[in-house]
Amino acid sequence: MLIAGLVLVALFVLLAVFAPLIAPYSYNTLSGPDGDFGSRMAPSAAHPFGTTIAGYDVLSRVIWGSRTALLVIVIAVLSSIFAGTLLGLVSGYLGGALDRVLVMITDAIYAFPSLLLAIVMSIMISGGQSSLWGGIWSAALSITVVFIPQYFRVVRSEVVRVKAEAFVESARVIGASHRRIMFTHVLRNSTRSLPLVFTLNASEAILTLAGLGFLGFGIEPNGAAEWGYDLNKAVADVTNGIWWTSLWPGLAIVLIVMGLTLTGESLNDLADPRLRIRRRAKAGSGKVAATSVGARHAQDQGYESLEAEDPAPGAGAADEGGAR
Repeated sequence: MLIAGLVLVALFVLLAVFAPLIAPYSYNTLSGPDGDFGSRMAPSAAHPFGTTIAGYDVLSRVIWGSRTALLVIVIAVLSSIFAGTLLGLVSGYLGGALDRVLVMITDAIYAFPSLLLAIVMSIMISGGQSSLWGGIWSAALSITVVFIPQYFRVVRSEVVRVKAEAFVESARVIGASHRRIMFTHVLRNSTRSLPLVFTLNASEAILTLAGLGFLGFGIEPNGAAEWGYDLNKAVADVTNGIWWTSLWPGLAIVLIVMGLTLTGESLNDLADPRLRIRRRAKAGSGKVAATSVGARHAQDQGYESLEAEDPAPGAGAADEGGAR
């Protein structure tokens, strides 16, 4: 599972990084040397994935869409990790009224449907702008607001547990400042599970971005390539038997979400100590069984040899009594 997930993720990362070299056209190109591409053209040698209703090359849109998805993941998830970790650290370590207020705010944000909250934040941030970086930043920051409560909860729970450990008390006794204790001792021992949450939230960020684009709150086609927007424009093509405009963007979403999910679940299994104990017990059970059988066989052979050397009844009991 881990290898399959990493292969899928690496494939889309390569597509995103080398999109200008791999894609035959730009994401907003409508014509080539032979003229306009044409609307809803079937897959051919010139357009392996066909063209959309607006006349864009589907293959180029899919490849460039991976770059948009990667940028949104990096901005959204890293921003939410930084904000959620900092708030969780301060809230869990200081406690008191500040902790109660932050927990109440994050619980209120977490109670809203994530996609609805992302739509509202996207409208507030973008302000009707559909440029490349305007759309990417609006989508990324709207997803950031959705993910902050998740990292806040994870980090806060770990901080509350770690700050009661003996090494933290020792740091207080020797006179270490609260800032040093928070960032040197507590933070380092409270972020072990963040890589797992990162991979799972990255897949959710892709789905949220696609949902925004499908509902019309994402990035316009002249600003950047976005899979959700392409799926929205391909809905009418499905009923007309035109399958290529919706198949490839949808397949790209499925594959990258599958890769991120497989990676996150595999890392979670590898980090689970209970699974490691089960693997060790399963691997060592055969050796223990073979050793125990061999020991019993040796004991049986030893008893038989003793009985053969001392056939006289009662002799063994007399010797045993003398030894005692």
